Amino acid sequence: MRILFVENHAPFAATVGEAFLAAHYLTLVGSVADALAFVAEGRFDCVLVDHDLDDGPGTLIVEALRARGFSGPIVATSAHDEGNAALQAAGATHVCKKSQFHTLAALLERVGADAGE
Repeated sequence: MRILFVENHAPFAATVGEAFLAAHYLTLVGSVADALAFVAEGRFDCVLVDHDLDDGPGTLIVEALRARGFSGPIVATSAHDEGNAALQAAGATHVCKKSQFHTLAALLERVGADAGE
């Protein structure tokens, strides 16, 4: 699965990538601006997005994806319930809080199965 992971804490993102996403093609970006550039030119099967980014809320990314017709799964990955609720209100389809990343591989397996992959 091709995954765009938007997370502004690079060491954390790298650890998550190695520990939980190694079986996937992963693109890591750390800002709204970088994510929007990839959204414009890249194709992803799934997007993982944090809410509290340095240059704005992750909701901007979710809204841009949905406006472009992206119908794939978007996983809200904020550590805070309020951030995840905002991401879901913007169009995220799943939630995996940072404290629950040990369940991320299983969630992505279900998402991939639902998408017919």
